[in-house]
Amino acid sequence: MTKKDFNYWMMYHEIHRLNRSGWSIRKISEYLVLNFRTVSNYLSMSEDDFFKHLEKQAKRLKKLDRYEEFVKSKLELHPETPSAQMHDWLKEYYHDFPGVCPKTVFNFVLYVRQKYSIPQQYGHREFFPVEEMEYGRQAQVDFGETSLRTADGRRKKIYFFCMVLSRSRQKYVFYCDVPFTTQISILAHEKAFEYFQGIVQEVVYDQDKLFIHDENYGDLLLTKEFKAYVAQRGFNTHFCRKADPQSKGKIENVVRYIKQNFLYNRLFIDIDTLNSQGMQWLSRTANAMPHNRTLKIPFNEWQIEVSYLKQYVPMPLEFDPYIERCVRKDNTIAFKSSFYTLPQGTYQNKDSVVLLRQMDDKLHCFNKSKELICVHTLSMEKGKVIRNTDHKRDKRQKISQLLEEIADLFGPSSPQAMIFLKKVHQLKPRYVRDQLICIRKTIN
Repeated sequence: MTKKDFNYWMMYHEIHRLNRSGWSIRKISEYLVLNFRTVSNYLSMSEDDFFKHLEKQAKRLKKLDRYEEFVKSKLELHPETPSAQMHDWLKEYYHDFPGVCPKTVFNFVLYVRQKYSIPQQYGHREFFPVEEMEYGRQAQVDFGETSLRTADGRRKKIYFFCMVLSRSRQKYVFYCDVPFTTQISILAHEKAFEYFQGIVQEVVYDQDKLFIHDENYGDLLLTKEFKAYVAQRGFNTHFCRKADPQSKGKIENVVRYIKQNFLYNRLFIDIDTLNSQGMQWLSRTANAMPHNRTLKIPFNEWQIEVSYLKQYVPMPLEFDPYIERCVRKDNTIAFKSSFYTLPQGTYQNKDSVVLLRQMDDKLHCFNKSKELICVHTLSMEKGKVIRNTDHKRDKRQKISQLLEEIADLFGPSSPQAMIFLKKVHQLKPRYVRDQLICIRKTIN
């Protein structure tokens, strides 16, 4: 008997049991979520009749019977094949394959698996308990976000940074009402080290763009600000892949704990109040209750671990007001989910960067020497390309050089041509480059 037949027999006997208990056909159909006629038919059958009914169902021709051998051969060769992939293969190999729904293919593949005993195989990763770190050895960092209700019934997006000491499980959380930047992340690190009264030897992170600028054949290149901060504080960094419980499961559990315990159904007043409430929650619950794995109170364990931490000495944080952005091949930069054009020729190679500074509703773009390149009005819509048509003009050649180059094209008359071109410059100072390029194009 197949598993499917076993389930049918269970349903048959449950229908008859409920009927003997005085349940009506309609009540049974609603309770078991079955069609009214199905319940009525099953009640009219004896066990022998129902057995013959199942045999008849098993022998019934299926719409995809002619593809059984193909499906069987593929499953024997690749037992892990899902039904969606089999559906695509059938359409690829048989151009006259009928337009059936994915559920039909799923049921047919399941039928072939059961008939020929070909179970689906899954990749399996072996996990083992991770040994406890020594005191002061490691901390783990991650970010989270959620939406909180405000007093007027609206929703406010909240972002948070959290750090946990791997041995003691002492936690720290810093909340922010704007997306985290590298500079805000560094500030959160400082607040965490101040809270822990010391600095660990190593901090574990996701491969987050706040900290990593690029990857060079496996070597992770840190952002300029974060690299300088790590060097100044003297701790090691370890970057792992997202959702890797073996590497940073402790902090992923903390993120979930914050969302499901402290932030769940919390009313948002303002960010300072939220941070104040968060500190009280750490003292009252997060670091005061026994940890469900170690069964020890994090605060008590931290009192032991603090003597193993490197001494924390506050340092002034001098943040550069400029934000560094890589220039894309199409001479644009990405900023807050929108794209902004730059003058032609700004992109030189993959290392081309510009410096950005937001002032009110304007975005100022500078080169590495902090010379202004252009100014854009910030877009309120995401995904838009903010263009400046002037950026399509090639301005790399100076006007004086352009005048001399075009005058030379006149040959012996170049002195008179230079007088003419200077007059054009005088009359059209704003559009002189376009005028000169048009003259050069005409001569050529």
